[in-house]
Amino acid sequence: MAAGVTMSLSAQKKMNVLFIPIDDLKPNTGACGNPFAHTPVMDKLASEGALFTNCFVQQAVSGPTRASLMTSLRPDRTRVWDLETDFREKNPKAISMPEILIKNGYNTQAFGKVYHESSASPGHDAKSWSVPYTKVSKPTYAVSKGAPLAECADVSDDTYSDGAMVQYVIDAIDKLAKDKNKPFFLAAGFHKPHMPFVAPKKYWDLFNRNDFTLEEFQEMSKNGPAIAYHNSAGVKKYSDIPQFDSYSSNKNEHLSEDMQRYALHGYHAATAYTDANIGKIIAYLEKKGLRDNTIIVIWGDHGWHLGDHGLWTKMTNFEQATKAFFVMSVPGKKQGIKPTTPCEFVDIFPTLFELLGIEIPSWIDGKSLVKAMEDPDCQIKPYAMSQYPRGKVMGYTIRTPRYRYTEWINNFLTNQKYDPAKVVACEMYDYEKDPKETVNIVDDASYKAAAKEMKELFVQCMEREYKANIAYDKRASWR
Repeated sequence: MAAGVTMSLSAQKKMNVLFIPIDDLKPNTGACGNPFAHTPVMDKLASEGALFTNCFVQQAVSGPTRASLMTSLRPDRTRVWDLETDFREKNPKAISMPEILIKNGYNTQAFGKVYHESSASPGHDAKSWSVPYTKVSKPTYAVSKGAPLAECADVSDDTYSDGAMVQYVIDAIDKLAKDKNKPFFLAAGFHKPHMPFVAPKKYWDLFNRNDFTLEEFQEMSKNGPAIAYHNSAGVKKYSDIPQFDSYSSNKNEHLSEDMQRYALHGYHAATAYTDANIGKIIAYLEKKGLRDNTIIVIWGDHGWHLGDHGLWTKMTNFEQATKAFFVMSVPGKKQGIKPTTPCEFVDIFPTLFELLGIEIPSWIDGKSLVKAMEDPDCQIKPYAMSQYPRGKVMGYTIRTPRYRYTEWINNFLTNQKYDPAKVVACEMYDYEKDPKETVNIVDDASYKAAAKEMKELFVQCMEREYKANIAYDKRASWR
């Protein structure tokens, strides 16, 4: 084992970890200020721990962002920018968070969607688990014919795979609790509210469809580049969704208001279903007397467009796609903390390791957020970085507490020296004055000084990333 990977186990009992990824969950809970949400379990956890209010993903799609979170390496180092690439094949030197936990005496076990399946095969990245991974499969729909966007069926919770998975996780907790000498890292990945929005009828009944407020701004931003957008193809593939135009300035050509409310209802019902399933797992953890020695980490793998800019699904560098839901509840730590520092998914790995008393690897990209969990005003970093590709053009974006600055750069990755001549489009948004991103202000004369400062920060970011890539490439394998 190379130096810097492990350290001696503390004489005191090590904390367990319940690790809960949620597919396509944006910061859409009651604790995040959504008046329509029914998420009592996640809201309670937020009140018992830290709700990170400015957390952003590395790339707003499952494969890259999950590979980055689990390795604390940005996409340009994992070499994963899509849904097909296996990060082990592209980056043989990569080491996952649970791999190091195994070396530090942990039982690691996973159910459901933790990695994106094709980004971590075979065995859902078998190296990460001391117990073989368990995939729980159920039919996508209970009663529907065809492939609708949503299903409201009067069925039990375990009809769908997420509900059925809960019993597998409970059984695993039962077994893990019997091993008093080994702490555990137990991952339970939920698929909903990913499309299709399927959930038992009782979760649909929690909402009145007509109560939902539609997104106010459903246009492209003024002066915004077309490359920043997509045609919402992911939602159009469902059999009950008519074709519509995300790019149109005419709202009549967007998804109809009735269909928007249908989608909002389905998204919220599926979220409520996941919240209830999480509640069953935590209740059993408490029943077994493990809650007081278990860190609970819940994260949505990226944001989701619910009609803003006329967009649906994710896959952009805008706020609604890149901003993430992230809660960490740690026994013995301050409760009800809302850290304001910009942070990223790569920061979850080192934060968890500091809390567990495990040495943080020297080669990762993230920074520990533990100080921000003690002082919510503590600023760990000046900005968070995300990226998204459009063919051969990569869009890199940095988000400070007030601004977002984005450059779309042709034939460029951060293992190359930054070349401004390759930039094909720029964006900048002011979230104090324009939280809906209605106007691209990058060339606005009244923002000249702010734009200059953001450009300088961006160039510094590109230089930092270039050096980090070079250093990582030179690093010997840890094995």
